[in-house]
Amino acid sequence: MWLCIATSTYLIQKLPESYQRRCRGSVLWSSMRPIILTMSALKHSVLAYECRHLKGQQGILIGCHRRLRGRLKATDAGRLRAEYNRLVEGLAQRGNLPISDTWFSNPTLPEDILKEAVPGNIRRAEHFLSVLRRLVQYLRGRLQTENVEKEGPVSFVASVNAQVGIDQKMLRFCYDRLHSLMLTLEITDTEDFLHIQAVCDMATLVGTYTRGFSIIIEPFDERMPHIPDPVLQLCCHDASLAIKPVFERFQSVVITSGTLSPIDLYPRLLNFNPVVSRSFTMSLTRDCICPMVLTRGSDQLPVSTKYELRNDPGVEKNYGKLLLEMVSVVPDGVVCFFVSYSYMDAIVNSWHESGILKEIMQHKLVFIETKDVVETTLALDNYRRACDCGRGAVFFSVARGKVAEGIDFDRHYGRLVIMFGIPFQYTLSRILLARLEYLRETFQIKEGDFLTFDALRQAAQCVGRVIRSKADYGMMIFADKRYSRHDKRSKLPGWILSHLRDAHLNLSTDMALHIAKEFLRRMAQPYDKTGAVGKKTLLSQEDLEKMVNGVGDTMF
Repeated sequence: MWLCIATSTYLIQKLPESYQRRCRGSVLWSSMRPIILTMSALKHSVLAYECRHLKGQQGILIGCHRRLRGRLKATDAGRLRAEYNRLVEGLAQRGNLPISDTWFSNPTLPEDILKEAVPGNIRRAEHFLSVLRRLVQYLRGRLQTENVEKEGPVSFVASVNAQVGIDQKMLRFCYDRLHSLMLTLEITDTEDFLHIQAVCDMATLVGTYTRGFSIIIEPFDERMPHIPDPVLQLCCHDASLAIKPVFERFQSVVITSGTLSPIDLYPRLLNFNPVVSRSFTMSLTRDCICPMVLTRGSDQLPVSTKYELRNDPGVEKNYGKLLLEMVSVVPDGVVCFFVSYSYMDAIVNSWHESGILKEIMQHKLVFIETKDVVETTLALDNYRRACDCGRGAVFFSVARGKVAEGIDFDRHYGRLVIMFGIPFQYTLSRILLARLEYLRETFQIKEGDFLTFDALRQAAQCVGRVIRSKADYGMMIFADKRYSRHDKRSKLPGWILSHLRDAHLNLSTDMALHIAKEFLRRMAQPYDKTGAVGKKTLLSQEDLEKMVNGVGDTMF
């Protein structure tokens, strides 16, 4: 019997009966247990395939190759000979794969390929290094282009074979062969070989999959076209490739998250048919969530990060006044999310020049997320310390950034989160355009539907950082006039929409300030977690046993 207590949406995928009958009685059947995936875990596996970049750092690639050859010469020939003998016997790099988590390693490869023998022309270490050297030279030549190039895996593999004599099967086994060689050489400082590992990953993927990927070569950054900065990018357009091993290994899979919305798009993106699809509301005894849609400032001018209004001084001023008013009444921590790093830099500079930032810092300290992981970690630590000591703080972050993806602002670390704008992707990105074309042709998903789905999912991911338990409370402000449109707002998760009242739509700054004061006043009242009106917010072990046994008249 399954007991599933959820506050979000979940999808269940079951394997066909024929697969179950085939697995019964085998060792594998013992591992065909149900698995529950949170969307965070699923997202990391899918993002591993979203886009693989190989930047034009040609000298580093050559250096990795030379270090590998040096290790090879210094290694006992007996170990290399033993490795060669294993490969001659037809064993895969990992032999018969054990029933462990190695099935989920990257890059994801079909099971028949993992059990196939390594080609004879790369079994010897020196032959394999020769292949790598030719492959690196080929990539260096491709990076010398002056025009943007895009091609699929089939044409790319054909080009490699024609120019440097490396066929598809050799490319397919680059990942396993390099891993086997590094184990044989007992290499522990793997950081020195990350670039050559990226090359082998890319080679294995293009040699394995004939569709779902694109190779895009850009000779320069569009923002600085006069500076050569070649980049070769292997982009995955099909997220179902990453989740497919999960569906094949487990009998039942539950995908659950607070941001699975709209629910009907995920089965199409991940290419499966859900057996059960449900969306649940949060079981709460008080309205501890207060979402608001702010469409205009105190001067009644509309606010939006739409391209036409993004650099409008009036919009920047109204956004600053909104934050200034909120930090003056909201205690502890306030988190702000912007649509991009460039927009955050521009608006913070504007606030600094106009004096708004100085006024904000009179109420709370300000910390900013950067692209540097160390700096961001230090800023987060100081932000929490400021909240702990009662000084209060504001944290500026970016949608799709490190903080938005995995940092919780529970309790006093996040009493208010403001989403400045709708975080649409950069629509002129060649990677995005290639993926939109693939989704349209393969899954019949329209460009506008996917862009809106992706943007609202990111917005929900950002604002959800502030509510991490049933005993928590917080406010969410969607600061963009486009959120007032039903076609946009309806894409938000049900647990947000169930608390979004009609009176909280189309607000101005002063109206949002009044609602915030009333909400904080209610949350300051004594709170009985056991539920004074017969409903419980937090369940005990005894309550769970009653639910399982179906006894008791307690309301949950």
